[in-house]
Amino acid sequence: MRQRAEVIIIGGGVIGCSIAYHLGRKGCRDVILLERESLGSGSTGRCAGGIRLQFSTEINIHLSLLSVPAFENFAAEMGYEPEFRQVGYLILATAPEEMEAFRENVALQQRLGVPVRLLTGTEAHGMVPQLNVEDVLGATFCARDGDADPYGVTQGYAHKARELGVQIYEGTEARGIQVEKDRVKGVLTDKGTIEAQYVVNAAGPYAALVAAMAGVKIPVLPYRRFIFVTEPFPDLPDPLPMVIDFATGFYFHRESGGVLMGMGDRSEPSSFNLEVDWGFLPTLVERAIYRAPVLEKAQIKRGWAGLYEVTPDAHPILGRVPEVEGFILANGFSGHGFMHAPAVGLLIAEEVLDGKASTLDISPLMLDRFREGRAVPERSVI
Repeated sequence: MRQRAEVIIIGGGVIGCSIAYHLGRKGCRDVILLERESLGSGSTGRCAGGIRLQFSTEINIHLSLLSVPAFENFAAEMGYEPEFRQVGYLILATAPEEMEAFRENVALQQRLGVPVRLLTGTEAHGMVPQLNVEDVLGATFCARDGDADPYGVTQGYAHKARELGVQIYEGTEARGIQVEKDRVKGVLTDKGTIEAQYVVNAAGPYAALVAAMAGVKIPVLPYRRFIFVTEPFPDLPDPLPMVIDFATGFYFHRESGGVLMGMGDRSEPSSFNLEVDWGFLPTLVERAIYRAPVLEKAQIKRGWAGLYEVTPDAHPILGRVPEVEGFILANGFSGHGFMHAPAVGLLIAEEVLDGKASTLDISPLMLDRFREGRAVPERSVI
């Protein structure tokens, strides 16, 4: 293992690998990425792979507007097939306050160039005739939204990063961050110490633990979400939009001929628990059958749990930490990390190498927004 690097990235999920690639592409080859298990084995490998432009804040929409073209051109640029299926997101509103928020969101999204439409419940039913829309007041739909393969995207970034000279050490755990005179000096791993000028925290749900190694407190908490996949199921359209029941957070879309269904227990406290709570399955199934009665005939094949890394305003924390020079954050994506990974990789590479992100102003996402009262909540969280 090398004992020195200009940049160390802690975390080998899609965010860390995207940062590594973009650093290499900008000419910084003296980069080491540390992953304690295998690439994409954490939250990246357990996510649903959704990608959307439909958000309620300008900054999140801009992150998506930067990222979606990267997914569209991923195979040509990376040589890896991301399986990006632009089947659209169909988001259902069942309460008057949701419809009001949807109208505001659509106005903002359209002003920023997002090809989104506001639909009636009848129009939503026309898109997916198997839906029960008796309580649906309206919906939004954007055809550029969809889903992709998190594993393929992560491996694509890692492969290209390696070609550019980045060193990736799997099975290597970061156990401490050396700080001297308010500046990072390196990372202590289970295989030795590596000196570095910059350390990037891309540790997903473990971000707060990694930040604490540098004496920094960040408001990121992990919350468990569940995904279940059915056996092959021909009774829904294929292709099928990502259908989201906004009030409950239940969603479903096509997956390998079957149907992937996801939901979380919103009453569950924060934890690192990755066990599947099969006792929660009846709650999810009840919601699934209500929204799409045909799903009563589906057979569950497997299930798993993943972790959202959540911030108080459901926006990521990006950029430098003023109190510790050289320490960079890329954390707290609140379920949107995979879809925003292309933009974040570029922006963090600019932040490290150029002193400031220039493609997009990330000052609204910096850590000091919380103590300065600048945090603005993202309302379109699933």
